[in-house]
Amino acid sequence: MIVIADSSPLILLARIEQLWLLHALFSKVVVPTAVYAETVGQGELRPGAAEIASVDWISVEQVTDILAVRMLRQQIGPGESEAIVLALQVDADILLIDDAKGRRIAESYGVTAVGTIGILIEAKRFNLIPTVKPSLMAVREVGLRMDTQLYEHALRLSGEDTDR
Repeated sequence: MIVIADSSPLILLARIEQLWLLHALFSKVVVPTAVYAETVGQGELRPGAAEIASVDWISVEQVTDILAVRMLRQQIGPGESEAIVLALQVDADILLIDDAKGRRIAESYGVTAVGTIGILIEAKRFNLIPTVKPSLMAVREVGLRMDTQLYEHALRLSGEDTDR
């Protein structure tokens, strides 16, 4: 299975000390150079950078279609653009991306997009975590924008109650 990741799922999972879930679910994750630069480029200064840099199951791959990246850059950021183009380039099975606009663009190209919330739900489904609720609350605290409706929907999908 080929899994490409954008910055946000990596950073969020690293910040809540659950980056290991990606390895448990997918074994290997590939990131384009722009994503690696966004996540690790400033070393210890970035939250989650040390954790991401320290694992051997995340590899970096260069995007070859620079024109496609430039076209997407008119709509979304460099990491999202390269991640989508790399997913198309290697015919990825899954693209890990949280950015709503980036997800819509990826899906319009036929790329299966999964965000941090989807990763957490899958982790529970495979009994890697006992409940989703604490992880959802943690990613909210460290920066994932999630309205109450999405939060409650994620709890329902994971079979948990929606009491706050």
